[in-house]
Amino acid sequence: MIKWLKIGILYSGMIFSVGSLFSQETEETPTDDLGNVSDAFQENFFEALKQKGIENYELALQALQKAERAAKDDISNKAVVYFEMGKNLTYLKRYEEAENRFMQVLETTGERMDVMEALYDVYYEKRDYQAAIFLVQKLAKKDEDYKEDLASLYSRTQQYEKALELLDELDESWGESLYRDTLRKEIYKVTGNTEGAIQNLETKIDKNPKNEKDYLNLIFLYSEQGNSEKAFALAKELLKNQPNSQKAHLALYKFYLDEGNIQEALASIKIVFQSSEIEKESKYLVLGDFLNFVSQNPTYENELNTLVPLLQEVQSGNLYEQLGGYFVQKGNKLLALDFYEKGAAIDPDNFSLLKNTILLQIDTQKYTEAVQLSEEALAIFPAQSLLYLLNGVAHNGLGASEKAIESLEMGVDFLLDDPKMEKDFYEQLGVAYQQQGNSSKAKEFQQKAANIQISN
Repeated sequence: MIKWLKIGILYSGMIFSVGSLFSQETEETPTDDLGNVSDAFQENFFEALKQKGIENYELALQALQKAERAAKDDISNKAVVYFEMGKNLTYLKRYEEAENRFMQVLETTGERMDVMEALYDVYYEKRDYQAAIFLVQKLAKKDEDYKEDLASLYSRTQQYEKALELLDELDESWGESLYRDTLRKEIYKVTGNTEGAIQNLETKIDKNPKNEKDYLNLIFLYSEQGNSEKAFALAKELLKNQPNSQKAHLALYKFYLDEGNIQEALASIKIVFQSSEIEKESKYLVLGDFLNFVSQNPTYENELNTLVPLLQEVQSGNLYEQLGGYFVQKGNKLLALDFYEKGAAIDPDNFSLLKNTILLQIDTQKYTEAVQLSEEALAIFPAQSLLYLLNGVAHNGLGASEKAIESLEMGVDFLLDDPKMEKDFYEQLGVAYQQQGNSSKAKEFQQKAANIQISN
């Protein structure tokens, strides 16, 4: 559910205007200005909103049932109640009932976007993709973002021709995207009709040799077939027809590497890294391929240095992490740490990168930096026991035993069935108490550590 995932599973707020009733879920105190409704309706409706707000969905439904009775024959008021009922039933995973309620609202109010979106979520959770298609076709007429959902639904229901046709249409209108490209490739794999897809793309290229996307899809299909010669020739043809094509180099760099033409490969890789048209995910793959090549051909390691300055333009923690990991394997810890620290500075939400950086800081005895980074990381990931352990280790490295004990004792509370890490915590607590000269406490924790058996 691409569009739906962008806006959330359900609308948490509602502004539903029918007749003289305006009801709105907000965090503000409800007013009494609901128009011409009974006190019983108003009281129960707002009670339902309150109960839903604290996730008491069953109690919310009970209040809505009372509001429904108080609404009597007022169709507009009942529509509002049914919409709220549908949302609460969805939270309770009572999808059939939720669907019935949303359908009642649509019968009364017509094709309202908020109601149809809520119903779409129900169909998606039920995996009733056929019903979802019919609904999303209507949604797409009101909001074109839903066309991407529709392509995905066509694929899920094995309507592959419709899916491919819609993907091409979206690429033409919106430009390319990694998601649509991935979906297209998955369809080609599932259908197994590679020859048919190739013939279709060849025909399209003959009609319009300026369509970069068709070239790239055909290059992918030839590569999947193992026909690298045709794929390489096609990539060169694309570049000849469109000399400014940056995405052609996504294919060319790999072919150049395979044939040992390193200078041309580096030139293509530089274009990829500097391109604003190419997504970061594709750049990760390119860097990964080049690092693998250099691992097998160490004589070209110096060439890697020519690419490093370009990473500053990409501003991606993942790319720096890839480089750091490569140099860790090569045993160059200081250079690896430099990359890790640069990556952590621009990507502080990347837990893997933070962990690797702090570990290497401790390994290279940069304890002050490890303390600072682990504390910054704990502000983002306050329940990660590993970060408390690393913070304690770094404080022990600085001789700050009191702060080490504070961090380690706090981190133990977050441990979840991890004997190895528990052993590490106790060993570090033993170190901290030993630094304080408290031998009895140190021995106590050393013994706790020794009592933990780690299975192979």
